[in-house]
Amino acid sequence: METRERKNGLLNDLIRRVDAVMDREKDQTKLADRVGEALRPFLGRPGLLEPAQREADPTRYRQHILHVAGDGSYSLVALVWLPGQATPIHDHVSWCTVGLHEGCEQEDHYDRIVTAREEYLIATGTSFNRVGTVATLNPPGDIHVVSNPGPGLAISLHIYGADVRKLGSSIRRRYDLPVYHPEPVPVRIAS
Repeated sequence: METRERKNGLLNDLIRRVDAVMDREKDQTKLADRVGEALRPFLGRPGLLEPAQREADPTRYRQHILHVAGDGSYSLVALVWLPGQATPIHDHVSWCTVGLHEGCEQEDHYDRIVTAREEYLIATGTSFNRVGTVATLNPPGDIHVVSNPGPGLAISLHIYGADVRKLGSSIRRRYDLPVYHPEPVPVRIAS
């Protein structure tokens, strides 16, 4: 993990703003939204990420850890996606704020249904997120899959309320369950 002194000034500004939110916001139910307010002005700004932090992996989406708070209370991560790359269907270990920095992402949301005889997912909606879009996730009930529908590179910035350096990922559980898609599934194009 690089030291703060080696990060660029714009990224340092973002970290300072997130640190300030973490210091002052004591209501955990509002934390992800407040972090999103701090993140939004930095999305799409040239120079926020160094070239190495924008590198993709030809086989899967790539995670670049940009910063972890000294006390482990949050992590700032860049996820880089080539067209067609996607996460598994999953949920998270903590709250999460996501902002789209470059390109476009598709996010499909699900509810988990458990009956006496079966367990499955039901699709509840799709969002197409554009540069500047900020979304928040608060477990439980944050089951989704994220993908890059193309045609170019997509980069999203994720701020997790956990130390992903220790955990390796923010994913709590992957869902390998049947998925039911009712018609029509609500679609939202974010701007």
